Amino acid sequence: MSTATAPAGTVPVRRPSAFFAVLATLVGLGLLALTVPSLGPTIRAARADGARGTFTAADLRCVNHGAHESCSWYGRFAPSRDPAREVYLYGSDRGMLRAGERTAAVDVGRGNRVYGPGGSHEWVFVGLLALTGLGLLLLGGRSATRLRARRREWRRERGLSDAADDAVNEVVGVAGTRS
Repeated sequence: MSTATAPAGTVPVRRPSAFFAVLATLVGLGLLALTVPSLGPTIRAARADGARGTFTAADLRCVNHGAHESCSWYGRFAPSRDPAREVYLYGSDRGMLRAGERTAAVDVGRGNRVYGPGGSHEWVFVGLLALTGLGLLLLGGRSATRLRARRREWRRERGLSDAADDAVNEVVGVAGTRS
C-alpha cells in the first residue's frame, strides 16, 4: 500500500495497491472455491441429517504431528437400504471404539466419511473460512474500485481523456465506470 501525502497534523491515509487488490481477490476466490461446495454436506453433518446406519470398526489409523496424534477409525458403514462400504468415522479417536465394535452413524453424502449420531462441529471451521473468503473478496473489490477512481482523478487532473479506460472497460464488459 502506498501512503498519500497528508496536510501537517493529520494522519496519512493508506491507499490500496493494485497488488493488494489482486491478491485479496484471488485468495478470497480460492477460499470460496474450497468452502462453498462443502457447505451442504457440512450443514447436514452438523445436524446429523442423512442416511442412518451402523459403522463397524475395523482398523485404527493414526498420524503423528510432532507432539500431537490424530486418529480415525476405518471400517464398514452399513446403511439400512444401500450396500455396505468402507469409510472413516469422522471425529473418532483412539479410545472411542475397539476393532469389531459397532456404533450408530450417519451418511451425509461424503463418499469416504460418515459421522456419529451427534453430528459434527466442522461447520465452524468451514463457516469461518467461507466468511474470510467473502471478506477478502469484498476487500479486494473495494480496493480495485478505489484504484479505478484514483486513476480517473489523476487523468482528469492532467486533462487526459478517459477514452482509453472506456475502451478497456468495454472490452472486459465493465459498464458504468465513468463518473
